[in-house]
Amino acid sequence: MAEVSKAVLITGCSTGIGRATAERLARDGHTVYATARRLDSITDLEEKGCKILSLDVTDEDSMQAAIRQVEEAEGAVGALVNNAGYSQSGAIEDVPMEQVRKQFETNVFGLIRMCQLVLPGMRRQSHGRLVNVSSMGGRLVFPGGGIYHATKHAVEAISDALRFEVRGFGIDVSIIEPGLIKTQFGETAVGSIDEATSDDGPYAEFNRAVAASTANAYGGAMSRLAAPPDAVARAVERAITSRRPRPRYVITLGARAMLVTRRLLPDRGWDAMMRTQFPRPS
Repeated sequence: MAEVSKAVLITGCSTGIGRATAERLARDGHTVYATARRLDSITDLEEKGCKILSLDVTDEDSMQAAIRQVEEAEGAVGALVNNAGYSQSGAIEDVPMEQVRKQFETNVFGLIRMCQLVLPGMRRQSHGRLVNVSSMGGRLVFPGGGIYHATKHAVEAISDALRFEVRGFGIDVSIIEPGLIKTQFGETAVGSIDEATSDDGPYAEFNRAVAASTANAYGGAMSRLAAPPDAVARAVERAITSRRPRPRYVITLGARAMLVTRRLLPDRGWDAMMRTQFPRPS
């Protein structure tokens, strides 16, 4: 290929981090393909300099069609930002397997498949960037979030393996690990508990406590520690443009503090700390 494509494809741009990243990169002169399941949710991004595409990371035909459109126009996807995802919360025994599979389809399998689809083009041009949006929850676990945390632990492992596998082809892989970010993420997490769990089962009180804790983190006193989505967008831009991008970008001081705490505490110490925050089901 005569020219190296640096076009950026971003998944999950309807709200929050994906939208902020698309806006920032387009404003800074990048060729940006902003995507979402519902095209009408991102039409305004065209006015901000983005090209928009419909893309559902749980649908093979949709993923292939989006990649094909970018490659036909640009030659290759220069940078892929895997941002699409959400949190399925609730006690593990309570959450129906249908919801568990949906969580993994979106947060893990869709991410893997998107990487598989863009990598041949990146290898052809000997250049590419894969930026996978994980979470501080990819390296620690809060009660009631086991299914979501499992998907983010998977993203960490997949990214670490990919970083070794593709570096020799001129492709870099970075993980973004946000802490609390001011988005609709918390509302979705709380809603997922209500939809998936029982009101009167053995975990009912626990699930209500998890929902209340999540709501407080994103809308109560704890939200003062949250960063705006653009803080993540800045890190994504650094991962895309740096000559030597970092393997990991931790976002927010709170996330750094929690990760250090988790690293220093033994497992029983962490469990004891969690018992001060959540009622233990019994």
